[in-house]
Parts: sequence; C-alpha cells; structure tokens
Amino acid sequence: MEGKPLQLSESVYTLCVRYPELKELLARLGFTEIVKPGMLNTLGRLMTLPKGAALRKLDLEEVMTALRAHGFNPIE
Repeated sequence: MEGKPLQLSESVYTLCVRYPELKELLARLGFTEIVKPGMLNTLGRLMTLPKGAALRKLDLEEVMTALRAHGFNPIE
C-alpha cells in the first residue's frame, strides 16, 4: 500500500516528530489533547494511536480510514 508508513506500535510523539503534519490531523480526528502545550512531549511519548483511540473512545478503524485518506499507511 502506498503512503507514509505509520507503525501503530510507535508512540504518537515519534510519529508526530517524523510527520509534523500528523499532529493537526490527529487533533481534528479527536485527539484534542495533543495540541495542548507539553502533552505531546509527555503523554505522547507513552501513547500509541490504538491506545489513544481507546482512551478517547474513538473507532480505530475510522481513524485509520481518515489517516489513509490523508496519505498515511497505518501498519499494525
């Protein structure tokens, strides 16, 4: 599959450092805490996308569909 690879086992922090545009996209998808100062550097280092989706009560499949629509390739 084409697109920027997103390893779902990696931390949200690592993914956002690799792809800075991902931070705003995740915020729009419901990961609203990610844009608060310091949150990415603290909780983002511990949190993966699946864990964050579960915590925010977001459907992981919907999140992955939106990521694919924006040029990412989520890899489990």
